[in-house]
Formats: sequence, C-alpha cells, structure tokens
Amino acid sequence: MGDPATEEGKALLMERSPLNFAQNIQRPLLIGQWANAPRVNVAESDQIVAAMAAKNIPVTYVLFPDEGHGFARPVNNIAFNAVTENFQGLCLACRAEPIGATLKASTAQVRHGAEFAPGLLEAMR
Repeated sequence: MGDPATEEGKALLMERSPLNFAQNIQRPLLIGQWANAPRVNVAESDQIVAAMAAKNIPVTYVLFPDEGHGFARPVNNIAFNAVTENFQGLCLACRAEPIGATLKASTAQVRHGAEFAPGLLEAMR
C-alpha cells in the first residue's frame, strides 16, 4: 500500500489506481457496491463510474446501502445475481431469467446504467 502522506506513496497509489485507467476499459462493466464495505467505499465507486460515463463507456452501478463486506441479506444477494445474469446475458448474447420482482424485494439502488442490463429499467418501476 502506498502512504498518501509521502510523495513516493502518493505516486505509487496514483500509478496503480483503477481510476487512472478507466479510459482503457473496453467492455461494459457491472459494479456492485456494499455501502458499508471496509475496503472500497462508495465515493471510490462513484469516481470510477463518473470517469467511465464521461468517456461513454457502458457501466451499470448497483448500490446496497445496508450491506457490509459481502451480502448478509439473501434478498440482496438474489437481486444482484438477477442483475448480473441479465447484464451478462446482454454482453454474451445469451438468455437470462427475467429480473422480475427480485429487485423490489431488495434494498438495491441502481445509481447508473440500468439500460445496460435488460429488464432492469422495468424492475425499478
């Protein structure tokens, strides 16, 4: 880990930060974020999503405000699996089970890119 209090540490962090490589992403990206995750916080996910959106790179971003590091609530796990399946179905041109009511039963907040996961816009209504 780089030490942000030193010039060398800052340089190391900048050199390795995914934020500085967002423009190199060539395929759609799905980001699932647990709001209470101890390692990657919401602000970091917000930054990478903004960087990708600014470059018109497809990104779908789903936040779970009541989860820590991993899913504790089965309804959230099921909802994210449904979103993932539909996102991958589009990317891989294969079939996927419809999202249906799984999203409504969860605490998922789709913060960006619902149009890149078939059925996600409808599931949010």
